[in-house]
Amino acid sequence: MSFALEPTALNATGFRAEQIERLSRLIESHIAEGRYPGAQVALARHGKLAFTRTYGLAKISPAATAREDTVWRLYSNTKVITAAAIWLLVEEGALSFNDRVAEHVPEFARFGKGGITILQVLTHQGGFPNAPMMPPEAWEDHQLLRRLVCDYTLEWTPGTRLHYHSSAAHWVLAVVIEAITKMDFRAFIRSRVIEPLGLGNELYVGMDEAEQRRCADIHEPSKDGKSQEPIAAENTIAYRRAGIPSGGGFATARAMAAFYQMMLGGGALNGRRFVSPRLVQYVTRNFTGERPDAAMGDIAMHRGLGPHSRGTSEVIRGLGSLAYPGTFGHGGVGSSYCWADPDSGVSFAYITNSKQPDPWHSRRLELISNCVHAAIEGLD
Repeated sequence: MSFALEPTALNATGFRAEQIERLSRLIESHIAEGRYPGAQVALARHGKLAFTRTYGLAKISPAATAREDTVWRLYSNTKVITAAAIWLLVEEGALSFNDRVAEHVPEFARFGKGGITILQVLTHQGGFPNAPMMPPEAWEDHQLLRRLVCDYTLEWTPGTRLHYHSSAAHWVLAVVIEAITKMDFRAFIRSRVIEPLGLGNELYVGMDEAEQRRCADIHEPSKDGKSQEPIAAENTIAYRRAGIPSGGGFATARAMAAFYQMMLGGGALNGRRFVSPRLVQYVTRNFTGERPDAAMGDIAMHRGLGPHSRGTSEVIRGLGSLAYPGTFGHGGVGSSYCWADPDSGVSFAYITNSKQPDPWHSRRLELISNCVHAAIEGLD
């Protein structure tokens, strides 16, 4: 089956091959140092796949070499895929970004949450960043899921602060999707977002057991920092099937590069229209200005309605300091980043299978992304 992006050579799309080889050597050095067992990267430009490579191991116990068709845990890169379902509903007239959540889920108004808007949830201004983690029972019992989401309580007045909601905000969005569509949010994302883009075999938010054989295990450093250990609780059939909307997606790197090519293409990929150019322009705006995000070390994250953007601040997370100010994307905790540069038409995905702590994690993302920015020759 052909992929959504036509493959081409690096030099045919204006990349410095020697700089991409530097990128590969950097990743290989990380693996040799034991920083992560394996990784996958993909680089695309102007609707074509210019480079993809897979490195190391998908699993360490028992050892399994990572393959081209291995799918990797996206962690919070999933947030942009979940947000895309909201974008589609907005474009279809089913809701507005300025709607209050309670207009679609009335009981969400409990405990003073009646005024919270979809836009505030998407930009991490909802006021409930530390809401309790969703228990496994709610992964499949979505009546329980809805009740628990509606029981969230406020930590501060919505809209008055910017604080990354690592999990809770996107459970709210999942409940909104289900309230409007009368479908399981995972089924809606698959049938209306992923499959229409031609990514059905390489991007998942919720995976059936039969598909999970392709999953890379996720790992973390051992207590002494000298080796990698699988995170048993996150490598289960139930966890992967849950499709946790904030961080439970799986994909190949080239699928994520293709998703961001869709955004660079004004909402279309390989001739398939997903959303309009105007919607893409809107959701990639900077809605939070230079306000610092309290969960990100008080860095200005320039939040859009899904991705965040580079801007012109001295420091930015994950996108690389060399990035064009309009570059937008998202990361996954301690593991990955995916982004798109509208100035050059380039999209890039880098996914690993270990959760690494800062400061090493943020520094390696800076080096990785800057390698790619430095490889870009010629602009649109």
